[in-house]
Amino acid sequence: MTAHTNLFCLYIILPLAGAFLAALIGERSRKMLSLLVIITTLGEFLTALGLVSVVNHDGPLVYLTGVGKSFLGITMVLDGLSVFMAVIISFIAFLVAVYSVNYMERYTSVWKFDALFLFMVAGMNGVIMTADIFNLYVFLEIASLASIALIAFGVKRPQFEAAFKYAILSILGSFFVLLAIALLYKFTSTLNMAQMAVVFAYKGQTNIGLMISVLFMMGFGLKAALVPFHAWLPDAHPQAPAPVSAMLSGVLIKALGFYTLCRIFFNVIGVSPHILGVFMFLGVLSMLVGGILAVGQWDMKRLWACSSISNMGFIFFGIGLGTPLGILGAVFHVFNHALIKSQLFLNAGAVEYATGTRDLRELGGLSEKMPVTSATGFIAAMAGAGMPPFNGFWSKFMIIVAAIQAGQIGYAVCGLIASLFLLGAILKVIRLGFQGPLKAHLMGIKEVPILMRIPMEILALGCVLGVLLLFGPIRVHYLDPAVGVIMHGKNYMFLVLRHLI
Repeated sequence: MTAHTNLFCLYIILPLAGAFLAALIGERSRKMLSLLVIITTLGEFLTALGLVSVVNHDGPLVYLTGVGKSFLGITMVLDGLSVFMAVIISFIAFLVAVYSVNYMERYTSVWKFDALFLFMVAGMNGVIMTADIFNLYVFLEIASLASIALIAFGVKRPQFEAAFKYAILSILGSFFVLLAIALLYKFTSTLNMAQMAVVFAYKGQTNIGLMISVLFMMGFGLKAALVPFHAWLPDAHPQAPAPVSAMLSGVLIKALGFYTLCRIFFNVIGVSPHILGVFMFLGVLSMLVGGILAVGQWDMKRLWACSSISNMGFIFFGIGLGTPLGILGAVFHVFNHALIKSQLFLNAGAVEYATGTRDLRELGGLSEKMPVTSATGFIAAMAGAGMPPFNGFWSKFMIIVAAIQAGQIGYAVCGLIASLFLLGAILKVIRLGFQGPLKAHLMGIKEVPILMRIPMEILALGCVLGVLLLFGPIRVHYLDPAVGVIMHGKNYMFLVLRHLI
């Protein structure tokens, strides 16, 4: 093995090894357990940064398992889109791990949380790395099952109800994906995605290809919480512990939804104007419905969950435009939304940790007692609303401009209207939660511990400095390769096949 291959394998193995070690440590030492998870996720993040350098210097990596060069083995691929997602997943996971040290003190059996958390990370890693369609499904299920258990971690009736609803809809989505994979195998006689792409390039779109596309759109659309497949998300996010909510909204719906749909349609099946039109329509529908739902919420976490639906709509609308600027804006918004929504859910967790409630009607004046939580929450909220100069503004602005350039004026107006809905919902949180006089029953609260504040401060800083990704070497080495994988989708099959033939 080369040093680069070892680095590749290390990224995949680390969370799995960490999960098993967490189970071995159990309740013996919480400090050792916390240290293990932090070191594991930090190692993941540093490895991901190293892989960015490798991919930019030597090109995409292809790792083959099995004997010799054969399609019978499992192929793992790391290209610009994979490494883009790898950095986001590992960075958010590291910050969530730090935040969880103090937050999870109020729970029992924390080792189970840590093991499930690392299994969820491992599942997402597998999804973004595999070039085998069935293994993508296996890793998808690992991440989904771990997230279901984490949603129910509070072991109270609301958590169980939300987890059960999510489990039913997740199983339905997985069924659609598995059925699509079965039809794909019948159509192409292979499970290797690069070889599938060759078959589609040769045979073109057929009726069975259309059926496969519809099934994937429903299955992965449900994982991405696109309207009308979004019903699980407003219930699941509020009931999960705050670190889990941050992972669900920050990275899970992107790894299992955005990434998979882009990989399948742009790199395997191939996109057509009809597919792009569906992406645009579902994106605009999600933007508007998510924004409207957010305005009517009083539970802070439920409000942020609804806004995630709207922001995923922006991402898929940008992808559906199919233009370089639209796709760049969408990819940039994936990064921005990961920072913004992770921060907002951690912020909501901090409010609940200090006050015991997330109901905006019972809050008020928190900025007096919780200045760090208030300031970081304000920054992320403004970024989420798309207000300049924060990072969320620039990615949404690029998508709207791309829509106007593409002649989609009506859709661009819908994007602006959705942004106004989100702004109204966010101003509601700021006014009722953090501004005004402090409620009498909140006089005794205090700021959250430092290990909860540090991740929120880092994420808030990212919301301020995120625009730097659009300039200089950061864009060239990080954003542009991901955009290139989507824009030049058919290059994927040549990249993999030349290592297998």
